[in-house]
Amino acid sequence: MFLSFALRAQDTTIVPQTSQPVDTSIAGEINQLRIEYKDTTLQRLLNQVKQITDNERQNSTAIHGLLQGKEVDNMTKYKLLKANLISASQTYYLLNKKILDLKSRTTSNNLDVFITSLNNPESKALGFSFSEKVIDLVKNVVLEGKADKSKRNESIVKTTQSILNSPIFRGFTALAPPLGIANSIMTFFHTLSVNNKTINQENLKKFETELNKYVSYYTALNDGNQKFEYGLNFNKDQLNMLQQNMYDHLLFSASALGFKPPARTEGEPVGVTLNQYFLNFNKENTTRFFDNLEKKYTIPGTTKINYEELLRENMSLKEANNQLEDLVMQTKRFENLYNEYFSLLDSYYSTVIHALNIASDNGLADKNIVKQKQQEFTNLKNEAITDIQASINIAELKNNTDNIKYRYKIF
Repeated sequence: MFLSFALRAQDTTIVPQTSQPVDTSIAGEINQLRIEYKDTTLQRLLNQVKQITDNERQNSTAIHGLLQGKEVDNMTKYKLLKANLISASQTYYLLNKKILDLKSRTTSNNLDVFITSLNNPESKALGFSFSEKVIDLVKNVVLEGKADKSKRNESIVKTTQSILNSPIFRGFTALAPPLGIANSIMTFFHTLSVNNKTINQENLKKFETELNKYVSYYTALNDGNQKFEYGLNFNKDQLNMLQQNMYDHLLFSASALGFKPPARTEGEPVGVTLNQYFLNFNKENTTRFFDNLEKKYTIPGTTKINYEELLRENMSLKEANNQLEDLVMQTKRFENLYNEYFSLLDSYYSTVIHALNIASDNGLADKNIVKQKQQEFTNLKNEAITDIQASINIAELKNNTDNIKYRYKIF
């Protein structure tokens, strides 16, 4: 029995696996010793100790990871808002510049000259002068070729010429004066026909029919002009509103970045104020602001930045970043107004081409001359579009705006 116990005791001996000193810690014993003990109770206790040790190691790793993750998260937030606000400072400048450029556009000088020429009653752009045609119709239709047969007839021709030469109409060449001239002349002849029985009503009706052929041409031209002018004015009003909204948005962002608000005098246009302000508020100075901010929050003796403290003490930067969606939407609005301008120009072009077709269909001008003028107008319109697109360069604004990751909010 004693021998049996001794053998059993010998079986419980823990034999070292190496000849090196044994680690006194429980974890060290678990890792370096080979357990030969058969008793399940002791084995279970040792397993529990090992599990506790492993859990502690895992918890320590997790805590370290969380702390590191928090630091990385703050750094990511800071770098995001920094990149966004630097890009935004350039976007403000570009948006204002392009608003001013589009506001200054009506038609090109060449297009203005072309349309004014078509509207001018003295112009022979289509091979005829409206003033000459009216006098010719009065002499040959109303007076039946007897304009010089009596003083009364001579007086009628002179009165017609005085209406044609009236400064009232000549002062508004851009508004198609032939319309006003035609109305005045028809009023004159209808009034004259009441007291002058020599005015044949059939001749007067024929005169009015012929005159209306010219009126229909100038009416179409005038309608196009008026619609284009109205569209341009509306477009400018929308651009003014957009520029004011952009200015209001800029005030908060500039303040968050340490810039003083613009010094604006009473009655000064927003564009003038911003042109001066952007000499200081620009991409370079915004980048310098963030460089100085990083130096301020660099931990002494290290190159490491305390991003958590930086963000906590500069909450306005987060808010400025979170409002950049409004700025991006303003650039989209400008893009819409930019496209609307070209839609206006296309509509205007179609109207002028239609008016020229009326002149051709009514026999007012030679068809070849009309085609030549239509081609000339097409070339001028295409030239104007190319110049505007090159001047405004909408892609520049789009590419810069794409750098603003406005969908990511920072809290």
